Amino acid sequence: MTIITDPLFYALAIPAVVALGLSKGGFAGVGQMATPLLALVMPPLEAAAIMLPIMIVQDMNAVWVYRRDWDGRILAIMIPGALIGIAAAGWLASYISDAAVRVFIGVTTIVFVVYSFTVMMRVPRPASASSVPAGIFWGALSGFTSTICQAGGPPYQMYVLSQKLPKMLFVGTTAVFFASLNAMKVVPYFALGQFSTKGLGTSLALIPLALATNQLGFWLVRRVSQELFYKITLILMLVISIELTREGVLQVWH
Repeated sequence: MTIITDPLFYALAIPAVVALGLSKGGFAGVGQMATPLLALVMPPLEAAAIMLPIMIVQDMNAVWVYRRDWDGRILAIMIPGALIGIAAAGWLASYISDAAVRVFIGVTTIVFVVYSFTVMMRVPRPASASSVPAGIFWGALSGFTSTICQAGGPPYQMYVLSQKLPKMLFVGTTAVFFASLNAMKVVPYFALGQFSTKGLGTSLALIPLALATNQLGFWLVRRVSQELFYKITLILMLVISIELTREGVLQVWH
């Protein structure tokens, strides 16, 4: 089985996989930088397809670790919405250019970074009830953005963070939701022809690193204060997303 051999690809893929591993281990949101990184050097949907098998393996690991910590009501509301979003994205993806996807990824990530910093600075508010229509809406948006550019985290967090779940319950619910979402995305990615022998071989080569950083995430999330870690990650994401947006806009104009 062949794999990608470009050194620049691995210079970006290794930190992307590390970010995914930490994210699946419990540092929700860190993995948001993975696809934008790879989209700097390859078509965004191809980058997302290479990441997907890695994410599914990590999901299986995370679901096992957090199998007792999840909120069934949130999942029952959001997963049907996610299915709607995935179907819509699978249909739309065949009609939009790589440049447009780059702009979409960049802008989505910038919005996520701004939102995250806003949440950090905001005065804490009491938990809100889990509205069913809101959950379906945010679930659909999460499924859509995750399918287009592996950026389903922001919409998911917009809904779930407002409910002030205990830390481990939030981590476990996140693990189960995205495991379900990523499994459903196999169908549209396959239909769009995004899986290739070389891409799957590259995914397989990166899985050992992914599992190692997954375990690191499980260990760190129970021991490390996340605030500084998140701030550094968000700054890196902002720089990457600005560059990705710039590239996409230039390609659209030309």
